[in-house]
Amino acid sequence: MRIIDADSFTLEREVDSGTAEQSRAVADILEAVRREGDAALLRYTEKFDGVRPENLRITEQELQEAYAEVDDEFLAALREAAANIRAFHEKQKRNTWMDLSPSGTMLGQMIRPLRRVGLYVPGGKAAYPSSVLMNAIPAQVAGVPEVVMVTPPATAGVPGVNPYVLVAAAECGITEIYRVGGAQAVAALAYGTETIARADKIVGPGNIYVALAKRQVFGAVDIDSIAGPSEIVVLADDSAKPAYIAADLLSQAEHDEMASAVLVTPSAALAQAVQQEVERQLAALPKRDIAGASIRDYGAILQVRDLEEGVRVVNRLAPEHLEVVTEAPFDLLGQIENAGAIFLGPYSSEPVGDYFAGPNHVLPTNGTARFSSPLSVDDFIKKSSIIHYSRQDLLTHGAKIVKLARGEGLDAHAEAVAVRLREEGGEA
Repeated sequence: MRIIDADSFTLEREVDSGTAEQSRAVADILEAVRREGDAALLRYTEKFDGVRPENLRITEQELQEAYAEVDDEFLAALREAAANIRAFHEKQKRNTWMDLSPSGTMLGQMIRPLRRVGLYVPGGKAAYPSSVLMNAIPAQVAGVPEVVMVTPPATAGVPGVNPYVLVAAAECGITEIYRVGGAQAVAALAYGTETIARADKIVGPGNIYVALAKRQVFGAVDIDSIAGPSEIVVLADDSAKPAYIAADLLSQAEHDEMASAVLVTPSAALAQAVQQEVERQLAALPKRDIAGASIRDYGAILQVRDLEEGVRVVNRLAPEHLEVVTEAPFDLLGQIENAGAIFLGPYSSEPVGDYFAGPNHVLPTNGTARFSSPLSVDDFIKKSSIIHYSRQDLLTHGAKIVKLARGEGLDAHAEAVAVRLREEGGEA
């Protein structure tokens, strides 16, 4: 793992926007599903997944059978994690509010949940039950009445939906689940088919074809984001244990060859020790080829003069995950401006947040923590402004409104207020 000057490093990587061929292929799939519905879904599922399901929808019996394949300890841990996630997101709920003035005008904001949300859960190379919890629970806390899940009908080349994913969905109360993946699943959620009703929003990660499909259907339906590769930055001083830091860096590096793992430290001794520890731990990792490529191409140890400079570097990088492993981490918290999730202290390892603590693990990547936030209850609500203007306030302020409208050259706007002023005896 290279030790370099902080000024020469950036976390920003070129976002994979796919090739022109991939974009055209996705556009063709979207249009076919829009026109043909289920027939196109089944055709593409057979073509890309090697399976042609008799029924697209997972049955209640299949959900119950999935429980038999999941061990009791995993299920207990999953349930406790779900409870933690739900408790955290309950605190994010917003309420409708109204303000009534003495003159009789009422202004307010009405909060309503989205009606139907589609959750995409990847299959392909791996399956992630934790992502089911992180996407479904905030939607349910927001009050979304319909949460539907789509997932490929095979995982790692083996036919059948991953039982751990099915159990995670069932634990969240999701019973509307379809065995379809890829761009065709996104199309079904965006446009609807005979079997799958259209959604208002699509959330969840996927491969490049899923990402391109989400990008192309945005506008017909809302989406969460187009996520980039995972990233972690650790800000640490001499109080940190090299083995802990190395393990946390590798926990993100194993995600993807393009994942980024970075240590920022003023300690030359810690930098050297972590460099050695990363190599030692990497050799024993089952995914050492993936993690090794990530560390080689996108990993670094950034040497800074002091923690104050380290904070400036962190804010410039705006990482998805930030660990602050210093003698007094809370002293630095107020100075952190840009980070998706902030983990404080030696025992707050990033996987604690990924799986169990409660905050959402769907986070802004590629420097977008400068202006974006973790997935939350807010992503599953919509707001309507409420305006009830009283006669008294219209007479008092109407002429000002007319003046503003005429100043913009919108005479019909002005007249809509002026006609009321004349009728009610006011001045236009």
